[in-house]
This record gives sequence, structure tokens and C-alpha cells, in this order.
Amino acid sequence: MAISTLAFLSLVELSTRLRKREVTSVEVTHAMLDRIRELNPTLRAYLTVLEDSALRQAATADKEIAAGNWRGPLHGVPVAVKDLCWTKGVPTTCASKLLRNWRPDSNATIIDRLDAAGAVLLGKLHLTEFAMGWYHPEIPGPRNPWNRELWPGASSSGSGVAIAAGLCFAAIGTDTGGSIRFPAAANGIVGLKPTWGRVSRHGVFPLGESLDHIGPMTRSVGDAALVLGVIAGRDELDDTSNHAPVDDYATAIEAGADGLRVGFDERYVGRASDPVATAVGKAISALERVGARILKVEVPDVEPCLSAWTMLCASEAAAAHATTYPSRADDYGPGFRSFLELGASIRGQDYANAHMVRERFANRLQQLFQQVDVIACPTMPSIALPNDAIPSDGRLLKEPNPLLTFTAPFNLSRNPTLSLPCGPAESGPPPSLQLVGGLFAEAILIRTGAAYQRATEWHMQRPPG
Repeated sequence: MAISTLAFLSLVELSTRLRKREVTSVEVTHAMLDRIRELNPTLRAYLTVLEDSALRQAATADKEIAAGNWRGPLHGVPVAVKDLCWTKGVPTTCASKLLRNWRPDSNATIIDRLDAAGAVLLGKLHLTEFAMGWYHPEIPGPRNPWNRELWPGASSSGSGVAIAAGLCFAAIGTDTGGSIRFPAAANGIVGLKPTWGRVSRHGVFPLGESLDHIGPMTRSVGDAALVLGVIAGRDELDDTSNHAPVDDYATAIEAGADGLRVGFDERYVGRASDPVATAVGKAISALERVGARILKVEVPDVEPCLSAWTMLCASEAAAAHATTYPSRADDYGPGFRSFLELGASIRGQDYANAHMVRERFANRLQQLFQQVDVIACPTMPSIALPNDAIPSDGRLLKEPNPLLTFTAPFNLSRNPTLSLPCGPAESGPPPSLQLVGGLFAEAILIRTGAAYQRATEWHMQRPPG
């Protein structure tokens, strides 16, 4: 099989082939490393490639599978993680000059869970500095495989680029205000932001601890479901991880959309550009054709959330960096340094007011899930953005950012979301549909998204070259 064909197999299909021993993990890992060597100098998706250890893991997986000791659907599958997940003895830089020489002495829980599942870790993926909106000027960012002049998303941009370009079969991203969903939309892939607390944050460098979500980025909803099944669940090392039982996400893939209630707020969707709103409308019609019921809802006003999100996130970022800011301020890039400066200046009463905006919005949103199972809306206001859309000096901090309209409110509310392609790719990535679920309703999102993908082929589109 040609490397280009192998690279774009679904995780589901690759897992089946590995289990049947139609292909070996070592063969697949060699092919992926070859592809990374060819494309990464241009795309810059990886900050660190773990060639030797990946091949050792692959060889171990092959021996175990041959002996009948199959660990599950990720066994022998090459994956990669965002470079803010602690990885023992491996550079974990957060794409910052500040941590360029840091090698943790332990793993993040998510790394241990991938390892226990038999996954092969190819390397650490690029991101905006400390997972906010800007790249450190000394560490050039990834490039969008659809069009080098387009924004690759933030902050899990390396994860989005790697999945879109066929440089791994699943990636881990984090999302504080849109950082799984932006690169999912910008690169034409699937991004699943679980409920806050559904996946352990232990050993993942925080941006805003009460807003940070960790989840899978893949090329299909089915693939994301299998990864979530491995990484979800209570972790005693993370007191904020939740005890709620983990659903059978693999079963949800085939459950279908028949009878699901999909909420649609035309006013809210209308805040996106016409091409995006039109594509989302067509996606909702497609869901109706496969059995979903479409119901009108009114999403609570998101406008106050945009300022509240900045207030909360900047404050929490300043808390996370208290040992190095302002003492090492010069080691930060100008964008993130401006964000920390803002966070350090916020008064307690302003944080409290922002917190109450959050509580009011979240309470009103949860009430909607008594009427519907999911809410459908865009992921981003536009299909794509130019590469220089986010000023490097932090100017966007001065006023509410409309880019956050469809993302940050659901970090405030802590609800799970699923982003997936929903239209044709025309000189760039396809438009992106976002499904929002009730708390811990990831299985319902997977049901809905997988049913949509069986009825359409938008997720099968690939970047040129």
C-alpha cells in the first residue's frame, strides 16, 4: 500500500488491519516517520519526533498482537500529543522559550493512558505559546496544509495540521476557548471537546484551569470516539476529574440519529458568514433526513461571555505563571506576555463579575437540554482566516473577540462539543459544523456526528498534495 494511502486510513480501519495482522505496527510507524520527515520541514506540525521510542513501541505492539494480547483499538496505532502534555524524559516546551530545555520526570495521565492502550507515540505537536493565541517569535508556527496563506488555528494547531496532512492517526488537543475546535475547522478535521472533568488534566500545563478541556482530534467521528474511550474517566491525580461513568462510545458510533432532538437557533447561526450559515443549515437538513427531529431553540445571549472569558482566562493564566511572570517576562513572546500583563492587573471584583456571567449563561444553557439532545451551530464565524489574522502584539485583548462567538461560551458552561466538516472545500478547508451536548453527553454527540458522516462525505476531503 502506498504511504499516501496508508496515511489516510481511518483509525478504525487501521486498528482492524493491525489486529488481523494484515499490516504491522512497525510498517505503519516507519511509513508515518517517512512522511513526517518529508512534510514536517514545511508544515512544522511536530516540535519533537520520537523516532527511536516509537519504533520500539511498535515492535512491542506487534509481538503482543501476534501473541493474542490485544489491548484495544489503539494498540499499535501511531498517535501524537500536543506539546504541553508532560512526557517523561522528553522535551515538553509549550512552544515557549521559557521551557525549551524542560524534560519532565513523570508523564501526564493522558500519556499513561495512551501507553496502556498500546498506542505508538510519534512525537510532540506544535501549539501557540502556552496554548493562547500567539506563537513565540523565535518558534515559527505550523502551516495550513490546505493553503499556506491560511490560519492553521490556535492553539492545538500542530494537532490539526498533523491530522489533516496524514502525519498521525489521532492527536490530542486542549481547548480553553476554542483550541480544539479552531484547528479542527481550520484544517477540515474532527475535534471533540469533552465535558470539563471528563478527561484528566493531570500533567497538562494549564492555560485557564477552570476552562481547560482535553480531547481527541481525528479525521472521523468514529476515530474520535475510540480515542475518547481510552482517555476518559476519573483520575485520582486530578481532583477536578469527574466520577461520572464513561459511556460505551464505540457503540454510540453505530446508534444512528433516529429520534434525536437537534436544536437550531437561526439568530445565533446567523452571526456567522453567509457561506458558513448556509452550510450549517444544509447539515441540519441532512440530520433531519437520517431521522433527527429539528427544534427551534434560543441560545442564551453569548455577547457578555466574550468579555467574561477573557477576564477569567487571563486571571487564571497569570495564576498558572506566577513563578515565572513577571520575573522572567522577557522569555515570553509579546502576545502571551501581554495576556499575562492583563491577567495580573485584573481586580478581584472584576473576576467575580465575570464568574457570575459564566454561571448565568451556563444555567440557562443547561435548561435547553431538557428540550433537545444537541444544539447545532457553526464552529467559526468564517470558513477560513488569513495567516496574519491574530496580531502578534495582543491587540485583540482590548475588546471582545467575535472569533470566540461559537466557542468560548461552551468553555464557560463546560459542555461537550463536536466539530466536523459540513461542506465542500473550495480553495481552503471545508466549513465546520459544531454540535453542543448536555453535560457528559459525549455519546449523544458521537451518535449524531457519526450518523451525519455516514450520510455525507465531507470528512473524506483531503488537502491538496
